[in-house]
Amino acid sequence: MSLLLALALLTAPAADPTPEALALGVRLAETGTFSSLIPNIVAEEREKLVAKFPELSDADKAALRATADETGKAQTDRLMQAMGRRYAETLSIEDLRALVAFNESPAAQRWRAATPGAILGAMEAVGDPNFQENARKAFCKKTGKACEAR
Repeated sequence: MSLLLALALLTAPAADPTPEALALGVRLAETGTFSSLIPNIVAEEREKLVAKFPELSDADKAALRATADETGKAQTDRLMQAMGRRYAETLSIEDLRALVAFNESPAAQRWRAATPGAILGAMEAVGDPNFQENARKAFCKKTGKACEAR
């Protein structure tokens, strides 16, 4: 995810986008692959947060979950607006129209619905996704150096 954000930041924005471009950019963000992953990310983070406070009553845990969901929605809305603006600044109006048309098609909707499961399945098949640790272990194996994790 951070790689995607870094790549987005490297793309220089164009002039102020038109209202149509902004609206299409937001629709593109809201119907994109990343947006299909956000509910799973929010749910996972919410449960990690609740787990940090085992002393809370069931009612308090439910209230914390509700607050986390509200926070997640607000942050998601801001993210979709920001991504939409960036799309509007960097893509032509023709590209925006074509991409939104695709993203709103039944085939694209089915693809997005399948994406979280495909990613989870791929991660399970590949194993530990910790890039830094895996690279350090490979380097250690090759050179005998940096063999202890820091």
